[in-house]
Amino acid sequence: MDISALPARERILLTAHDLFYADGVRATGIDRVIAASGVTKVTFYRHFPSKDDLVRAFLDHRHGVWMAWFVDALGRRGAHERERGGDAGALLLLADVMAEWFADPAFRGCAFINSTAEVGASVQGAAQRAREHKREMVEVIAGLLPAAAPERMALAQAAALGVDGAIVKAQMGDAALAREAVDNLRRLLQALVRASSPAVTT
Repeated sequence: MDISALPARERILLTAHDLFYADGVRATGIDRVIAASGVTKVTFYRHFPSKDDLVRAFLDHRHGVWMAWFVDALGRRGAHERERGGDAGALLLLADVMAEWFADPAFRGCAFINSTAEVGASVQGAAQRAREHKREMVEVIAGLLPAAAPERMALAQAAALGVDGAIVKAQMGDAALAREAVDNLRRLLQALVRASSPAVTT
């Protein structure tokens, strides 16, 4: 994507997004963001008075981008399953969606888990943004389940915990480890579906 024609603030934010996500918040200095975005220091500090301000803007932007992708990917996978006549629990879609993400060459794990580990205690608002991101992820997962499903939110939270574990595992290795993470997530989700299904009595 050519960002050269965008307003300065957008260029800075999009550049920081790519660098922070790829290389980490701590490893990416302000001078590098300024050089890569093609702005002057004066322009940079006019829009972002400190690196902390830029980190908070990065997390807000990343939240919007990732949640839009997540909702869209679930919708695409759900439509595909309906076309196939699949009757697997809707939660199992999460494994396919994560497999899609893990296969992206740009995948570097969850920006919110990474940023919390790096700067959660030092950048005001970073940890709160991470909590809000994960809360919204749980709500989206809960939306896969029938509104009347017993312990709907508890089931969504358990599935979300499995998703986060798979993300961390996939980030730690190569394509083989990413596939293993997806397989393990699928097994966990299948177990959750079975555990939440009403027992059949005769």
